[in-house]
Order: sequence, then C-alpha cells, then structure tokens
Amino acid sequence: MFNDTDRIRVGEAVTRAEAHSDGEIVTVVAAESDRYDDVVVHGAVLALFLAIAVVAAAPAFFVLILDRTIGGWVAWTPGELLAILLCGLAVTFLAARWLFGVPPIRMALTPAATKGRRVRRRALLLFRLATENRTRAKTGVLLYLSLAEHRAEIVADAAIASKVKPEMWGAAMAALIDAVKDGRPGDGMVESVTMIGQILAEHFPRSPDDTNELPDRLILL
Repeated sequence: MFNDTDRIRVGEAVTRAEAHSDGEIVTVVAAESDRYDDVVVHGAVLALFLAIAVVAAAPAFFVLILDRTIGGWVAWTPGELLAILLCGLAVTFLAARWLFGVPPIRMALTPAATKGRRVRRRALLLFRLATENRTRAKTGVLLYLSLAEHRAEIVADAAIASKVKPEMWGAAMAALIDAVKDGRPGDGMVESVTMIGQILAEHFPRSPDDTNELPDRLILL
C-alpha cells in the first residue's frame, strides 16, 4: 500500500516535523503485527468439538450418511464406526485449520481486543529496538502502523512521556486510522507525523545544538 512516493513524502514530513523540536520521530509500517496462529488453532478445535457434538446428538443420522455414501446398508461394528468417526474428525480439524488460516478469515475471527494487544506488543518491541534511549535527551517517538489490523500506536521515550499524556496523541492516531480506512495510508502517515511534530515543538522546542539522531525514512516491515 506504500509506494516510493509515499515513502519519500513520509520521510520529508518527519524532517519538517523535527525541524522545530528536539524530538526524533521514527515511522514504521508493518503488514501485520502477528500471524494469530493461536486463533486459527482455537477455531479449528472449536469446529472439531462442534462436529463431535453433532454426531453425539444424532448418531443414527451419522450412520445413515455412511450407508448412503457407500450405496447400501452395512452392519457396522463399533470399531469401524469409531475409526470412521476419528478419520472424519481429523479431516474436519485440518479443513477448518486451512479455512481459518486464510488471511481475511483469520483476521475476521480474531477478537478486536486480541488485535489491540498484539499491535501494542509489537509496537513496544520495535520501540525498544529502534527508539528507546537512542537519543541524547530521550526524546524519541515511534509511530507504528499495522495495516492488517487497521491499528496504530504511538510510543514515546521517557522525557516525552513525562510531559505528554497518552491522550494527547489521540488526534494524530485518529487521523492516521481514518486515512488507512479510506485507502490513503500515505496521507495518514504524513498528517499524523505533522501533528506529532506540533506537540513535540510545543513541549520540546529545538535547541541550538540539536542534531538528527535517528533516521527520517519510513521503515516498512
């Protein structure tokens, strides 16, 4: 969703935003924050138990389906029925796991709260790797966008967090998410970076000896 023009625009927006502040803005965009494999497995297990419940509720219907499948009546032994049932459940589990692993379905099945936690966790990890304590005055800010989840996070270094309350980033977050939902993630990143820069300029005006300590370019994961 981000082309070369978008990357250049975001980088230029970061440079402009940092021109009036000691703050350093790092921008990161990821296709998704997690594969949600646990959600896929949980869904497949649920499908498995539902299949068991259906067979348990109507065993005669299960036997009737078997008879019609092979084209005649058969005196099934308990062992044969159990073996067929287990094979059917295995196929059900594998089919459900494949189906729920399709990205749009997997994302639709994932609870919103789970998405929020995973995006936040990934943002914190990237912040620790790319931003935290990497500036002289601890004035780094990470703007993280996860496209699949349509979620973003802003994580600030110690000096900024001590002066800027989390809710002050709300407008910048909303502008970014609205643009992503409209299919304009590049515009959203530029607008969000601009608003972050305004907050940083208010609380951390640029010092005469300020230098560019972190890269201005957009990082795509």
